[in-house]
Amino acid sequence: MNEFGTKPKNADLSKIGLGNVGDAYWNLEPAELVEHSILNGEGVFADSGALAIETGEFTGRSPKDKFCVKDAKTENTVWWGDVNFPFEPSKFDSLHARMSAYLMNRDVYIKDAYACADPTYKLNIRVVAEQPWSAQFAGNMFLRPTKAELENFEPEWHIINAPGFHADPTIDGTRQHNFAVINFTKKMILIGGTGYTGEIKKGIFTVLNYVLPQERGVLSMHCSANIGHDGDTAVFFGLSGTGKTTLSADPDRKLIGDDEHGWSDKGVFNFEGGCYAKCIDLSAEKEPQIWDAVKFGAILENIVFEEGTTKVDFKDGSKTENTRVSYPIDHIDNIAVPSVGTHPRNIFFLTCDAYGVLPPISKLSPGQAMYHFISGYTAKVAGTETGVTEPQSTFSACFGKAFLPLHPTKYADMLGEKMKQHDVRVWLVNTGWSGGAYGTGERMKLKFTRAMITAALRGELDNVEYKEHPVFGVSYPTSCPNVPAEILDPRGTWADKAEYDRTADKLAKQFVTNFDKYKEGASAEILSAAPKVAEKA
Repeated sequence: MNEFGTKPKNADLSKIGLGNVGDAYWNLEPAELVEHSILNGEGVFADSGALAIETGEFTGRSPKDKFCVKDAKTENTVWWGDVNFPFEPSKFDSLHARMSAYLMNRDVYIKDAYACADPTYKLNIRVVAEQPWSAQFAGNMFLRPTKAELENFEPEWHIINAPGFHADPTIDGTRQHNFAVINFTKKMILIGGTGYTGEIKKGIFTVLNYVLPQERGVLSMHCSANIGHDGDTAVFFGLSGTGKTTLSADPDRKLIGDDEHGWSDKGVFNFEGGCYAKCIDLSAEKEPQIWDAVKFGAILENIVFEEGTTKVDFKDGSKTENTRVSYPIDHIDNIAVPSVGTHPRNIFFLTCDAYGVLPPISKLSPGQAMYHFISGYTAKVAGTETGVTEPQSTFSACFGKAFLPLHPTKYADMLGEKMKQHDVRVWLVNTGWSGGAYGTGERMKLKFTRAMITAALRGELDNVEYKEHPVFGVSYPTSCPNVPAEILDPRGTWADKAEYDRTADKLAKQFVTNFDKYKEGASAEILSAAPKVAEKA
């Protein structure tokens, strides 16, 4: 085995069963990793200088193929069920051995990095990747040690990433040939059969969602965060497609991070060192900061070029609607250094309500905030099948159910305590439809959503008149600077008011049905925040 790059002292891959790999490339610079991807025929340059790669068969995460080893440590702590699937310790050991055999005499790319911008909670990670662009992704997304820190780097967690290794379900205990398996006892993640890089970052996010709340008293959050000139921190929760990354990239505020944060006794801190933005329909006009970040060092995933060029057609979702770009956070000029903030003054729950029912902005009581946090609602437009226009509701607890190894009420209780302790204002923001559901109404204009959030941050909604929504009970303002007053009342934007009422009742019933699984253990304050369902005649 030949070794290249910046190798820490005492680094030995044989400790994790990889002593017989081919050439080992340690902590190469981004430019070197890009060069390897190009020379290996695994990527090409876009005209912006970003590296364009294809992740292969999988262009998104595969939640049903993510497993957690069930052993003495996890048996009674992990929230087992439709999110956390158990995996036998012996099967993990066997799979690890088979992956090690697969990587024998194959070149690997090692990236040492860490998570958590607050050094109190620093988690050292070593990623051993089959592809150079996977290692580059890890370098983009995690926090980057200095040369001096690399010299004595000691990893706490290891990730072995081998997209070319396909599991055999009959031997390995997986569901199909792709997998991501987390072992909390051995502090190792095995990823194979998929080149989708998001499995790397979300694997560590799941680890932090287990470790920090239980062992360190820190609330882990699937959110973006930014900070104003006077030091006020804002947090944005929201599922994919709700505008979390877009709305936190505010030219008037410094970005703390776009996806994963912790809330400790000191304040908010970023878990990551980069951003992983959806780039379908990306434009310089709508999202200038993200647009400018797509340059050398960034990785574009599964995009399509305009014919005969290396210019990206960001509107083309023929490979996937989940086109992505990863880049180090310093590709954005307006960032907080270090990536930490104070206790939040405002929290925004973002939802893309394709039913057009929820107000574009509303203020939540503590009970309503907890109810909507546990619900984690958004509604997506139906697929491209001809004639299908009915929105599809998604409820993802804590706006990140897929990454929660603990029961959602653990995170909800922690959030409730912190909200009350620090007197945080909580807002529900609908970035979805107005004037009707998808197919009839129109998508809320980004400039209006930005104006509403800006008004909330500046305190300009503190002393205006509010009305209570008749079904959901949330309070929405009747006026807001730089926003037409008529769009603030969702029912008033519908031509057919009776149809609005029917649609609102339908959505309310979906909320109530979804929440049934969390009713046990929920306080009376939370339960009282449920929407009102129409009585049957």
